[in-house]
Amino acid sequence: LGSDNVALGVVKVCQRSLHWYSELLIFNVEYMFGIVGVPVIEVAMAAQASGIKYVGMRNEQAVEACRLYSKFSARPSSLDMISSVVEKAVRTSMYGRPGAVYVDISGDMVNAKVDRSRVREVPCCPPPPVSMADHMAITEALDVLKGAKRPLLIIGKGAAHGRAEGALRELVEGCGLPFLPTPMGKGVLPDDHPNCVAAARSRALLQSDVVVLLGARLNWILHFGLPPRFDPHVKVIQVDLCAEEMGNNMQPAAALLGDVNAIVKQLLEYVHKDGWKYPADTEWWTTLKEKMAANATMTKALALQSTTPMNYYQVFHHISQLLPHDCVIVSEGANTMDIGRTMLNNYLPRHRLDAGTFGTMGVGLGFAIAAATVQRNQNTGQRVVCVEGDSAFGFSGMEVETMCRYKLPVVIIVVNNNGIYSGVDAETWEMMGKMGDLTTVAPPVTLLPEARYDEVMNAFGGRGFLVRTEEELRSALQLSLSDWERPSLLNVLIDPSSDRKQQEFPWLTRSNL
Repeated sequence: LGSDNVALGVVKVCQRSLHWYSELLIFNVEYMFGIVGVPVIEVAMAAQASGIKYVGMRNEQAVEACRLYSKFSARPSSLDMISSVVEKAVRTSMYGRPGAVYVDISGDMVNAKVDRSRVREVPCCPPPPVSMADHMAITEALDVLKGAKRPLLIIGKGAAHGRAEGALRELVEGCGLPFLPTPMGKGVLPDDHPNCVAAARSRALLQSDVVVLLGARLNWILHFGLPPRFDPHVKVIQVDLCAEEMGNNMQPAAALLGDVNAIVKQLLEYVHKDGWKYPADTEWWTTLKEKMAANATMTKALALQSTTPMNYYQVFHHISQLLPHDCVIVSEGANTMDIGRTMLNNYLPRHRLDAGTFGTMGVGLGFAIAAATVQRNQNTGQRVVCVEGDSAFGFSGMEVETMCRYKLPVVIIVVNNNGIYSGVDAETWEMMGKMGDLTTVAPPVTLLPEARYDEVMNAFGGRGFLVRTEEELRSALQLSLSDWERPSLLNVLIDPSSDRKQQEFPWLTRSNL
């Protein structure tokens, strides 16, 4: 077909489907991410014609499987029902605890027609309603908190979603309370805040007698609130937007159901009346500060080693010195994500994305693309930095082509230890190859030594850097952060035997094999 016919075909398809994509604009949907193929090609074209920004991805997942894990799933029975179903999907995704929704539009509807007069006009849903906790529950919670000898606030991603940073800062500083952020609660209050006890995480969880959960769940990330990571007699004050979450894994001493920001303001109102403040000279604060100092000394010793190949702590030490304080950090991997959480600080709320509650690998590059798309269109001037383990990068590494295609200036740092948790060096790999078939000789956790992930980025027109030394790391990262025209990838080769510092409780992070 000639170019004129192709253009005409695009217009014809879009005119047929345009009306139900324009509904998405009513619901403030600005971006669509997808993988084209019949009939999704027509879907993407119609979305673009209606004014929605379409980003074509490379890594296809089993989308149908997400139906089981969505807050809402539906298949419109007819074209005229699509608007109503989409409105309910958008509303359900935002109301209560936010979550994914699934709308399945059958293929025969994509190019079908409907009389517009039959389509019910559905307005955009209002912002989610803000609910507050019962006043009696607030009183009970404060009685428990004031009676604590070793209190601890745990700030979760629910607090970030609820935009509770202002009220929480007032509570933490006004009451003198220590706090611990969950992985995606980092930055709600800055990680370098004097009341942040993340550097003494294990000690804080183990010895606290009252824990205030602020939009955080007692799942595996918080060890289900159970011994040996928690005191068996710990009391929990649970603040959550989701009623079904109350009492999961542990019965709370006080349950505060509602919007985190609104509830923290309720607590502040009561605290201001009697002027209560947790003393700064307690044994609890002394214990936490001593443990933080000891852990900082241990981490610093590892970070300041001047070895080649580098270890994890050396790499993160130099990265942390160069990253802008307002950058969005995306991270996934095993040791890479775990150590990165402790060494790469977040200073602003909603500026960290990682593998999340289910530890799902392969989401990092997609998160980075979405974040970079929004940052560019909102012209924030903030960098998006994606820190990946080499195994995690492999799940969706072809998305570097997507970044190059749309000229998204994402900085990817692959911390490459030749394996999953640990690998082997090139010499050992060659020796194993001489011992027999690698499928029977090579440990299952090993990957190809010194794989050239940087050349993958170069192949698509981005900037790839092979990094072996501290000097090369700093130089490559500075160059990448100064380049706003294209994405970059730093392939940082580290010691394959590099590991985390000794853990007090390794049972959740170490294989029994």
